[in-house]
Amino acid sequence: MTTEQFDREKAYQAAMSIARAMLKQGVIEADDFNKIERFFRLKFCPPIGLFMA
Repeated sequence: MTTEQFDREKAYQAAMSIARAMLKQGVIEADDFNKIERFFRLKFCPPIGLFMA
């Protein structure tokens, strides 16, 4: 994994961690979470996160 790929993965995981916390706390609904996840996958193109989604 290159440094750029690692940085993209790290940014994606950090963003998704916040989104998961918001979902858990009831700040957002599941539909919103799914939209956020799709947006971040397109934005960051995470090499590992694509397999975990």
